[in-house]
Amino acid sequence: MRTLVDIEEKDIEALDEIAARSNQSRAALIRAAIAAFLGQHRNGDETGAFGLWGKRQVDGLTYQKKMRAEW
Repeated sequence: MRTLVDIEEKDIEALDEIAARSNQSRAALIRAAIAAFLGQHRNGDETGAFGLWGKRQVDGLTYQKKMRAEW
């Protein structure tokens, strides 16, 4: 998908220098930067709950049945 973004001239020049050194297009650098940014901000939410149940001594199904019985 194409999008229109205003980028300061000094940043465009810096991107062009990096693109020339790394033999990549400016667009490829911007896509990689966006992917890295999104990766940093998504990981906290996705990994925050990983392993929370592992330290409990109660079986998950037993706990679920007990909670539902209260309804």
